Amino acid sequence: MITITDKAKDKIAHLMQDADLGAGYFLRVSVKGGGCSGLSYNLDFDNEEKTGDQFFEDNGVKVALDMKSFLYLAGTELDFSDGLNGKGFNFINPNASRTCGCGESFSV
Repeated sequence: MITITDKAKDKIAHLMQDADLGAGYFLRVSVKGGGCSGLSYNLDFDNEEKTGDQFFEDNGVKVALDMKSFLYLAGTELDFSDGLNGKGFNFINPNASRTCGCGESFSV
């Protein structure tokens, strides 16, 4: 399961509204090969369920993960930062043994 902070929830709602996404859309979180640490995080909006998807809802945000991503992201917290040190989504992943400086990739 992925937990969503209040700041991330607010930003997700804002992005969905700006993109004029209606009911039925959810946040798809996935892990892909690449990045300076080996694996990178990916966020997108989707409205189609895929075979093997795992669905969770936290803080009013519906989240889908494919089974491979679920194994890497179980217990992860999704946050959003808009401070002086950078703006964007942050993954606090207890499964990551190493992360890159930008926080967009990790290894296990």
